[in-house]
This record gives sequence, structure tokens and C-alpha cells, in this order.
Amino acid sequence: MAETLEQLIDRLRAVEAQIEAAFAARDAERAAAAGLVIEAGKPCFKADALRRQRAHRKGLHLARTPWPTLLTMPLIYGMALPLMMLDLSVSLYQLGCFTAWRIQRVRRRDYVVIDRHRLGYLNLVQKLNCAFCGYGNGVIAYAREITARTEQYWCPIKHALKVKGSHDRYRDFQAYGDAEGYVASSGSYRERLKRGA
Repeated sequence: MAETLEQLIDRLRAVEAQIEAAFAARDAERAAAAGLVIEAGKPCFKADALRRQRAHRKGLHLARTPWPTLLTMPLIYGMALPLMMLDLSVSLYQLGCFTAWRIQRVRRRDYVVIDRHRLGYLNLVQKLNCAFCGYGNGVIAYAREITARTEQYWCPIKHALKVKGSHDRYRDFQAYGDAEGYVASSGSYRERLKRGA
């Protein structure tokens, strides 16, 4: 008997969970070997581990920086203001809308994580770059989850054409053109959001 689509999705999710657990175990093993400890929710390194890291730090050597890199720096860091505006905008949006709709809000701290500046092997410029990328990617992921929840609330319908890079919630949306399914399930999509699912 052929598996149903739901059974295949359940198997896929179980395998994804196993893969995530394997990655977490491997990363925990590597972190312990590197001397990483988490204190009060923040990553810290033992003194001897930090000393070993600092031995690998490279100097700034700005004079040896390739000119294309120097020319693009204003373009890169010029994105800080739009990212901050996006961060503020989606935070205000979800505060107003998600509160009114009574659905679970997205926790910003789960997406915007800036901790690589604690690595002893990075110089000042590398730490600044890592903070910028952590912030930028975190804000975009945070905004994407807010938008995904909004889409689940208002229009949990798949597109007729294939969408590249769709969010995790998309796979459970109703098929394009399934009017009965949409009408029958719209309330359950909203109830799941209220429960945080």
C-alpha cells in the first residue's frame, strides 16, 4: 500500500528531527572540545581556550585589504539603516496586529543572535562584520517568520506555480484552487497560530 502524503510528511519531519539532533550532538561535542561553556545564557570560553584562540587572530592589515573590498564597504554597511528600519517596522507590526488577532508573537531573540564577537580568534573588523551579518540575517529571518504567520492567518493557500525558498509553514497550506479545503480549514489555521503552532 502506498504511503499517503501525510505519512510521507510525518516521516520527513521525523528524519529532519533526527538530523537536527545529530547536528546538535556534534556541535555540542565540538563546543566542549573548544572549551565553550554557556553561563547565564551567554557563550563563554575557559581562559586557556580563549588564549589558544587569540593565538590564531590575524592583525588588521588594512593596507593589504583588496580595493574591491574597501570600495564595497559603504554599500555593505549602508544596509544597516534599512535593516534597522525593517526590524523596528516588523516589531511594531506584530505588536499591533498579532495582539489584535490574539496569535503568538515571534520572539525576536530567537532569530537575532549576536554572539560571535566573543570569539578570540577574530580581530576587530572581523567581529564587526560578524555582528553585522548576524544582525542582518537574524532580522530577515525574524521578518520572514512574522510574514509567514501573517500569511497563515490570512491566506494559507499555496501558489499555482512553484515557489523557491518557501517558509516552513507553506507546506501545510491548502492547494491552489481547493475552495472547499480553504473554507473548511481557515479557522484551524488561525487556532494553531493562537496555540503557537
